[in-house]
Amino acid sequence: MAGEPDWHAGTYEFQRLIVVVTDRAPQRAPKQTAELTVTFVTDGMASALNQAKALATDKQVSVVGGPGLAQQLLRNGWVDELQIGIMPVLLGKGQRLSEGLEDLGIRLEKTRAHETGARTDLWLRIVK
Repeated sequence: MAGEPDWHAGTYEFQRLIVVVTDRAPQRAPKQTAELTVTFVTDGMASALNQAKALATDKQVSVVGGPGLAQQLLRNGWVDELQIGIMPVLLGKGQRLSEGLEDLGIRLEKTRAHETGARTDLWLRIVK
């Protein structure tokens, strides 16, 4: 959510409760509406998930992030489903999603796929 933070109220595609895990919360919170609220959590992922669950009225919590965050969630068993967005761009470098998780033996089951233009989204359930 880089750029002008107040722009997101009423414009950002995810008009909902957002919990941001960060080392340092901004000095000024972004503008919020009845549809978009932002909570900054500075004391770790476990605390962020607990706060998000307490705040979520439908008890469904979505986490948006990169491979490092996904690895932490998977390693702790805090994931029921992954949604992965794929774009036809090769970056050449970066962190692999499954790097360092080989010992967990995680099994995935594709539950849905959706194409929008060049983007393909996959939903993968964690098989328990």
